[in-house]
Amino acid sequence: MLSISIPKEERYRGSIERRVPLTPAGVKELNEYGVKIYIEKDVGKDLGFSDEEYTHAGAQIVFSKEEAFKRGDIVLKISPPKEEEIDLLSEGQTVFSFQDIFIVPKKIIEKYIQKKLTVIGFEGIEEKGIYPVLRISSEIAGKLAPQIAGRYLEITRGGLGILIGGLTGIPPADVVIVGGGTLGYYAARSFLGLGATVYILDVNTRRLEEIDLLFDGRVITAYATAKNIEKFVSFAEVLIGAVQIPGERAPIVIKREMLKKMRDGGVFIDFSIDRGGCSETSRPTPDETYVYKEEGIIHFCVPNVPSFVARTASHGINNAIIPYLKEMAKKGIEKTIFENPAIYKGTYIKNGKFIRKYTWAEGFPVEEIKI
Repeated sequence: MLSISIPKEERYRGSIERRVPLTPAGVKELNEYGVKIYIEKDVGKDLGFSDEEYTHAGAQIVFSKEEAFKRGDIVLKISPPKEEEIDLLSEGQTVFSFQDIFIVPKKIIEKYIQKKLTVIGFEGIEEKGIYPVLRISSEIAGKLAPQIAGRYLEITRGGLGILIGGLTGIPPADVVIVGGGTLGYYAARSFLGLGATVYILDVNTRRLEEIDLLFDGRVITAYATAKNIEKFVSFAEVLIGAVQIPGERAPIVIKREMLKKMRDGGVFIDFSIDRGGCSETSRPTPDETYVYKEEGIIHFCVPNVPSFVARTASHGINNAIIPYLKEMAKKGIEKTIFENPAIYKGTYIKNGKFIRKYTWAEGFPVEEIKI
């Protein structure tokens, strides 16, 4: 019988993580499938998921963090475990969560290796070019983008004092989105719905063609050369960073000199901050209290934006990961890694060894596995 432990989330990189990987409904479904689930006390309290609901769904409540980390074959989390949490794990356990493994301190990777852990990242799971778990977070962040931008465009926040959709006889805001993936698409759709003028830049010409068709030409597209990025950033009133390379740190595509050309009070939202940020001026801040101005531009570089709507996000993640957990319960973790290409792609480390080579993981043991 497969067992899963869900510990309470701690602050990660200064941010409060309120999401949970499984809702009571998800626990019930897995329990009926024969999975034993241990949940740390009050894990879903902030979301209105009580211990009683989890117990009624078939989970067993545990009362210490140590027990929450040690009881399950799989430790299921949202954020990656911190050093002190990895110390609580037993040799051979599996960590299944979002992983910032390409930007974490080497000490974290060393502990994964020493403990002979298996590490699977939500963000790496891919099925035919679609990242089903990451997609949930990207869609939420994209849909939240206009709410965030609207707040910081207000005069009281140091913004330009403009309305995103403009007024009769007054033009709307120019919104430039760098990155045309899931997040960029949903941000564009949301801004467009408010009446903004929207531009998307991407390095994938086929994706730009898709975006042009999806929006029936209402979104202006451009290939993301350095020159084009500089040109579009210069007139942007809202700039969105939505750059991602699977399995790698986000590239720096927005230079300080580019931002200097924006109007003072413009808003830059760097959603790539979870992967290191896509601008020379980006640095992660714990929450909105620390939103800062640099080169006259308001910088919103808060990680874990989907946690702002943690209940919705938790339902989405729950729905996305349950099929994989069921497969692991049926076949076992190792067999699922070998037989399911999506889980294989999301697996970084198996039993203390990387299963493929990464430029950022040089010097660590590798045992290449191909399926």
